[in-house]
Amino acid sequence: MRKVILLGSTGSIGTQAIDVISRHRSEFEVVGLGVGSNTEQALEQAEMLGVPRDRIATGAGEAAQLVRDTPCDVVLNGITGSVGLAPTLATLESGATLALANKESLIVGGSLVTGARQRADQIVPVDSEHSALAQALMSGAHSEVAKLIVTASGGPFRGRSKESLAAVTPQEALAHPTWDMGLMVTTNSATLVNKGLEVIEAHLLFNIAFDQIEVTVHPQSVVHSMVEFCDGSTLAQASPPDMRLPIAWGLSWPGRMENVTPGIDWRQSHQWTFEPLDEVAFPAVAMAKAVGEAGTTYPAVFNASNEQAVAAFHAGRLSFVGIADIIARVVEAHIPGEMTLEGVIEAESWARRTADDQIDTQFSSGR
Repeated sequence: MRKVILLGSTGSIGTQAIDVISRHRSEFEVVGLGVGSNTEQALEQAEMLGVPRDRIATGAGEAAQLVRDTPCDVVLNGITGSVGLAPTLATLESGATLALANKESLIVGGSLVTGARQRADQIVPVDSEHSALAQALMSGAHSEVAKLIVTASGGPFRGRSKESLAAVTPQEALAHPTWDMGLMVTTNSATLVNKGLEVIEAHLLFNIAFDQIEVTVHPQSVVHSMVEFCDGSTLAQASPPDMRLPIAWGLSWPGRMENVTPGIDWRQSHQWTFEPLDEVAFPAVAMAKAVGEAGTTYPAVFNASNEQAVAAFHAGRLSFVGIADIIARVVEAHIPGEMTLEGVIEAESWARRTADDQIDTQFSSGR
């Protein structure tokens, strides 16, 4: 039986992971839970799963300590935001497999995270796109890869011009056509910041150059990503849009569980479309590639400034298109620091202060 710690247990990823585990109780034992502030729900989860109350951690710091103190086989990090970095590093140091849904910790941690791996397959991606890439990459050698193609649903504003996005409301930005996610991730999907972060994540996970990573818009969200090999063949991983599948794969790696989700019904007609990304209306992917290429603390600054801008957008202090503008201004002003945990934390703090100052200036001037 595989022992599992679930971090972010009350969020979207955590609750779906519990659903998967509940239907495979003979295969998994949950030995710890990490939660943000919803301790009441975490207590209910602990009672259902048989987790002792003293193994419920509140906040990222306690979550990291829980991982250090509790022997387990797999840690599912479903925390939202870069605060998940400490639990990610603690997991890698413990030797447990890291089922990573908290992409921000890899992106801001960069070489700190990749360098902490004790084995090449210690990090198993839980993002649907990266799970798809990992599965497709099993069909060939690293030297045979020509490119990674990351799919994007296009969010709720696919096909809209940049000018038409100026008056977008928070409610509209949260109306994702495919996925049910939290406020930050859903907004990031609307701006395509999330796709930019995923490009950086793909580079770090699979050691593929940025000029070999492309994004294509696939509104049906059935093909989760593709790998093109040097001979011209392309392999795609396809399944109905259900996060339980990559969650289950992360928990059971290197094997597969039975009966996780229904497969595609091939008795029915299907139409899948692929469209080029509009980088004028959605500049976040190109910006993310640039900060990924720059490396060091730039990705941490990109992520932190975005988080501040998204919060300001939902508070009515910044326009939707202003999110990308704030990110660009903060990244341009950044002077990179040392790539240490302390250096990353300081870069993030600087980025948040600088973003807030820029937002205040724009808000007070009425722009």
